[in-house]
Amino acid sequence: MANRLTDVASIERYRHVALDEVGSTNTYALEKARDGDPGLLWVTARRQTSGRGRRNRPWVSEPGNLYASLLLIDVAAEMSALASLPLAAALAVHDAVSAEFAWAPERVRIKWPNDILLDGKKLCGILLEGETLADGRHAVVIGCGVNIVHKPDSPLYPTTTLAEAGVSIDAEGLLARFMVAFAEVLALWDGGRGVAKVVSRWSEAIAGVGKPITANLPDRSVSGIFAGVERDGRLRLRLESGDDMLIASGDVFFS
Repeated sequence: MANRLTDVASIERYRHVALDEVGSTNTYALEKARDGDPGLLWVTARRQTSGRGRRNRPWVSEPGNLYASLLLIDVAAEMSALASLPLAAALAVHDAVSAEFAWAPERVRIKWPNDILLDGKKLCGILLEGETLADGRHAVVIGCGVNIVHKPDSPLYPTTTLAEAGVSIDAEGLLARFMVAFAEVLALWDGGRGVAKVVSRWSEAIAGVGKPITANLPDRSVSGIFAGVERDGRLRLRLESGDDMLIASGDVFFS
């Protein structure tokens, strides 16, 4: 395990499979894991025919955007540490995208738990999936879709593209930034042992703290004030009663 956790910081150890068309880069990466792939594998596609986001929402996947998945094997020091991996993923994507806005980094923010906003509009979605393999290893795939030139017509959130913001980077150039940013942030995360460091940096880029929000949970919707984020990444929602509610997962909408 020690070697595996050290490897994530060494960018030359990462491999890349570039596909023209695939159903889903996440699905392809998980299939590679089942076939024995050792991980540290980037999978990209020019187009996805069955791209998906959280809760199996379809993800528009036309050519020109970045569709990328990173396969990791046995990357967490403890299984419980995987709960904080979405925060590390969001921080890495934030760092890669904000490099294009060095003159105005405040334009790029993280929407809890792991969407990336540009000028308050959704630019990127992140989907983590995992499973325990037949040989006992645990595979995690971090899937990212970035709107470079195309965006979905989403009824849930306003969306935008890098092109609309005047950025001319293409998918290959952005992937290069992703590779560096993920290697750096995963080394900081350190198998979950460095989650406090990740949350500290992540909190500097979070959107909406102190503002009213509604959190859509699997069984209900709850409204209150976004009071901050716990060290383990859970959202702290201050209810009208004055009590705090901790939320581990859900969709957040700004009021």
